Amino acid sequence: MVQQIGDSNEPQPASAMVDKPSPEQESPQPLTTDIETEKRILAEKQKERAARVAEQEKRAQQFLTEQEAAEAEALAKARAESQQYMASSAAAAEESDKSKSDAEKNDATTPIKKTSAAESAESETNTGDQQKAAQAQQEAQRQAAIKEQAAAKKLADSKKEAEAKRQADAKKQADAAAEKKQAAAEAAKNEPPKSPSDYQVKRGDGLIKLARQYNMPVEVLAQANDLSPSTSLQLGQKITIPSRKQVERLAREAAAAEQAREDKRQKEEALAKKSADAKREAQQKLSEARKEVKETDAKGSFGVQVALANDQAKADELAKKFKSAGYQVKTSPTSRGVRVIVGPERGKVAALALKDKINSDPKVNTTSAWVLYWR
Repeated sequence: MVQQIGDSNEPQPASAMVDKPSPEQESPQPLTTDIETEKRILAEKQKERAARVAEQEKRAQQFLTEQEAAEAEALAKARAESQQYMASSAAAAEESDKSKSDAEKNDATTPIKKTSAAESAESETNTGDQQKAAQAQQEAQRQAAIKEQAAAKKLADSKKEAEAKRQADAKKQADAAAEKKQAAAEAAKNEPPKSPSDYQVKRGDGLIKLARQYNMPVEVLAQANDLSPSTSLQLGQKITIPSRKQVERLAREAAAAEQAREDKRQKEEALAKKSADAKREAQQKLSEARKEVKETDAKGSFGVQVALANDQAKADELAKKFKSAGYQVKTSPTSRGVRVIVGPERGKVAALALKDKINSDPKVNTTSAWVLYWR
């Protein structure tokens, strides 16, 4: 039999079921609190500090070991030299005795007999040589003992110095760690509050003192309370201690304001310099025009009209301003008003130069001056 596809008796595959997490499982885990983070950071720093101290102690111990090895090597070398010297001295004495013995044998075989005086002199010589050899051996032993004592003392001093250095380094590290911990505690204590808080002024309080106490610029504290940094606080007065975020924002605003003031000052200086240069150039042109009147220049007297006042009082006020700036001023009534004229100048070129000078002079602050024929 051929089984048909899609037979109802054929077992159907079970649909895949996916377990979905419950709402309780989907809820985010609470973040680690600041206290736990600080504890973890503090523990890591303590581990790092302990590791550094252990490394320094290890280096100090290694230095002591190397120093002891060097001192022991020097001591062994001194002892070897002493023993070698003593051995060579003994060999020399033995060789001397052997030579004397051979000489005595030769003398015994010689037919010529020595006199008693010669024998006595030879005996004294041998005794002196033996005494010198013994003294030399004693001196060598004494020098070797001195070297051993010096080496032992040097080794002891080196150990003592290394131990003192290790203790000093450990104390220095401990003091530095304590100071750092105290500074961190003071900084945390004097940090601005997380949220704004009210403060009642006590005796001896001032903006500078409170700003230092809460670790913020005095300008920020003053700005948060709409005060001037030089304002004196009154006993019992209530002020606001800004939060950390407010301090940061006010500090940014203060920095931006300071930068704006600096930019304005630079622009004003540049403008003043430009105006001074223009005034100096206009004055130079005016001086040159006054010195030289060209043949083609229009002859006669010319003036520079700087204003047309409605009445004589206004004209006199304007004339006073130009006179205070160093100009010769005259008023002339007309049917349209009272003219305020600076001058006169001989020649139109000089009058034009005077007009340029007036228009560039910041003291009179005018740009509408124009030349007119005086007479």
